[in-house]
Amino acid sequence: MTDTTTFPDPIYRDTVLAPLFEGVKRHYARDMDAINRAHLVMLAETGTLGPDDARRIARALCDIEAETDLTRLTYTGEHEDYFFLIEAELCRRLGDLGGALHTARSRNDMDHTLFKMALRVRAGALLEQIHHLTDRLITKARLETATLIVAYTHGQPAQPTTFGHYLAAVIEVLQRDAARLDAAMEGLEHCPMGAAAITTSGFSIDRVRVAALLGFVAPLLNSYGCIAAVDYVTALYSAIKLTFLHLGRVIQDLQFWSAFEVGQLYVPNSLVQISSIMPQKRNPVPIEHLRHLASVTVGRCDTIVNTMHNTPFTDMNDSEGEVQQAGYGALASGGRVLDLLAAMLPACSINKARVRRNMDAACVTITELADTLVRDEGLTFRQAHEISAQTARAVIAAEQPLGEGFGAFAQAFAAEVGRAPDLRREAFADAVAPETFVARRDRPGGPAPAALDAALTGYQTGLDQLVKRSLDRKLRHAGAAAARADAFARLLEV
Repeated sequence: MTDTTTFPDPIYRDTVLAPLFEGVKRHYARDMDAINRAHLVMLAETGTLGPDDARRIARALCDIEAETDLTRLTYTGEHEDYFFLIEAELCRRLGDLGGALHTARSRNDMDHTLFKMALRVRAGALLEQIHHLTDRLITKARLETATLIVAYTHGQPAQPTTFGHYLAAVIEVLQRDAARLDAAMEGLEHCPMGAAAITTSGFSIDRVRVAALLGFVAPLLNSYGCIAAVDYVTALYSAIKLTFLHLGRVIQDLQFWSAFEVGQLYVPNSLVQISSIMPQKRNPVPIEHLRHLASVTVGRCDTIVNTMHNTPFTDMNDSEGEVQQAGYGALASGGRVLDLLAAMLPACSINKARVRRNMDAACVTITELADTLVRDEGLTFRQAHEISAQTARAVIAAEQPLGEGFGAFAQAFAAEVGRAPDLRREAFADAVAPETFVARRDRPGGPAPAALDAALTGYQTGLDQLVKRSLDRKLRHAGAAAARADAFARLLEV
């Protein structure tokens, strides 16, 4: 049977090739030019190409860059993709020499190098946003070290702590998330170039030189893994997913705390929307946007990771253009969450009067009464717990603040122990005061001022170290760009 069809089929062109072409224009054209220049420098330095040929190709690459307006390029189907368009343009200008640039490389190693170069910029920007949020939270936590809040467990008032102590917990998780993302980004710092299609090349290429010119730490060693492994993708998006999964839990607390019935968190007017019909409403809608954007980000990360599931361990489109570009949506929505949260959380404040009322209504300091009875009355904790539980039930039933419940306490104590307590009324009131509760929790990690200050100092040190790692990567990338430009310029001078 004779096949009279020609490539590309119009449907394939419109549904696959044209969108991919647009994606390369938007995301990879600049990096492809960088790869072309770095590879040409290496071919010249290793003697794979002679100086005259290298100079002619270098000049043609410069001319193509100067004369190509990416915004006006449209996919016609004349060439399979952007790579072949550039190669065709080289051949139009240089004849057969134009094809020499592709010596000892493949679109396989080029593609994964392109993806890593694009990801390291985008992930680096996201990591900088996480660092910025962490810095804002550390500053806010220091301002709120003495600001009392009600801590909840299982959706119920549990114990008093401080807003600073709560934020410190958020900071700890965020720093672990940042460390995971930082580690995942190290997977982007090894270069696939030189792997060619699968098995490297018979030419005397210098993989180390190309990696350095493109800002990588070193080549990715195994050439099969260079074109088959996708752990640089799955590790990165898994780390991003966890960051927003964890932040989503904090956002959920903000929603709960700002509810009218709780009223613990005050969101300023600049971040509150009103109802079109109900004049009394103050809707902290940014919290809802934070929540759904965090969830969207988690879902987008899952899309990327799950696309890799049950794919063959080889070069394949499942890990390439379409999927890579889809992943950038996760970075975009995640960045919006980080920017909004970094602005909103420091702007919020705690409604101290409402916190005090909630503390009084829920007996959240009663644990310290039990602890005090163990220390000062010599009771077992189980005895102290029973006395405290009876006291809490009595004052809650009477709608009485715990600090005014000495009579109920004395009655419960006598019933359990068979004598009057040594603890006097003033000492009882001090024991159940929230300020006392916090001050006595002075062990490492607790909310007492000295313990919290030590923790925040440690978080700042950790942040400084992570920021330095990010800066070192950026400086290496920038230095490589400068070195590549110098080496390429020398080709033109030959």
